[in-house]
Amino acid sequence: MPYLVASDLPSAPAGERFRALVERGGILQLPGSHNGMAALQAKAAGFEATYLSGAAMTASMGLPDLGIITVDEVAFFIRQVARASGLPVLVDGDTGYGEALNVMHMVRAFEDAGAAAVHIEDQLLPKKCGHLNDKKLADARDMAAKVAAAAKARRHLYLIARTDAAASEGIDGAVARARLFIEAGADAIFPEALTSAEMFRAFAARMPGVPLLANMTEFGRTPFFTASEFRDMGYRMVIWPVSSLRVANKAQDELYKAIARDGGTHNMIERMQTRAELYATIGLHDYEALDASIVQTIIPEAMPQL
Repeated sequence: MPYLVASDLPSAPAGERFRALVERGGILQLPGSHNGMAALQAKAAGFEATYLSGAAMTASMGLPDLGIITVDEVAFFIRQVARASGLPVLVDGDTGYGEALNVMHMVRAFEDAGAAAVHIEDQLLPKKCGHLNDKKLADARDMAAKVAAAAKARRHLYLIARTDAAASEGIDGAVARARLFIEAGADAIFPEALTSAEMFRAFAARMPGVPLLANMTEFGRTPFFTASEFRDMGYRMVIWPVSSLRVANKAQDELYKAIARDGGTHNMIERMQTRAELYATIGLHDYEALDASIVQTIIPEAMPQL
């Protein structure tokens, strides 16, 4: 239903709704939604929450994921994803956009934009995708100070601390950092770029009672596992951060090549979302029904394809 109608909107704060999903048991599945349309499609598929990836945001802007976009740019994406779907949104907060005060500003801006949860990581700028080489780690105490600042600033935002230490400090270093971040006020931990089921299990075994998030990104260091496999390894949340963007980009690339090759889109019609499907997804008729001055749209019959 349209987000313009107050009675259609959730009454509980987004962070409280996200926390309830995590605490009910099982594993919360969070597909990446890189824009409002992707979020609508995730909701239609039955997902109860979604994820907004920094890598997907920057790639959709034609930029690399090196921590170069701003809080306000991310807030724009949060607003469209949260508003379009009404789902609780977990947001990639990178390194927090600075030190303690910057992190507090990020938390306030993200909450105001509609975010339900955020994760911040213990890298130094320029940060890199967690599955790439030669990441520079922040001092664990400095990261803990950021976590404490975020916890102090939030009203309801669910706070996840990500550690990239496994690659350089091993499981022992990652666990030590994670325990420090929980003491500082994090609600959950995201151990990034673990490379085997044994590592996932070992980390979970040493963090009893702490909600854990797993990252199931393609083309990275983590082997493919299903949501139920992550659940059985001790994880409460799993993200597929860039999958929707990868699929959309591949299809778009094929479309442009077809137009250049064929002089038109006629050979791609069957690959397209129809006008009727688009209007149903965005709820066009629901919006029209709110304003009696708008005559309901009649979808034209498609011209025959020769």
